[in-house]
Amino acid sequence: QVQLVESGGGLVQAGGSLRLSCGASGRAFSSYVMGWFRQAPGKEREFVAAITWSGSSTYYADSVKGRFTISRDNAKNTVYLQMNSLKPEDTAVYYCAANKFYSRRPSSMDYWGKGTLVTVSS
Repeated sequence: QVQLVESGGGLVQAGGSLRLSCGASGRAFSSYVMGWFRQAPGKEREFVAAITWSGSSTYYADSVKGRFTISRDNAKNTVYLQMNSLKPEDTAVYYCAANKFYSRRPSSMDYWGKGTLVTVSS
């Protein structure tokens, strides 16, 4: 089992930055592809970013490409999402997720955190 806990959410002005962290406990953290998803009010959960076991490969949704950066530190059992140039449409609950294989589909994820709210004001 893997337990995931997100932190770092909050209120930020448009154009600002925020860094989310996801701490993992359990076994074989480094064996998992880690991802970030988000869910805005009234919308389905959507893929944001993912990073492979080694951290050498990253993937981003088109909506965040060039603004968000995902990284991981396996020694600290932590994955990060650096969010820059934030827009009001980035407002959502952000979830950390883990899976053995890369996928952009929420249904494919094996483990989920409880989420952290990011609110971007205009």
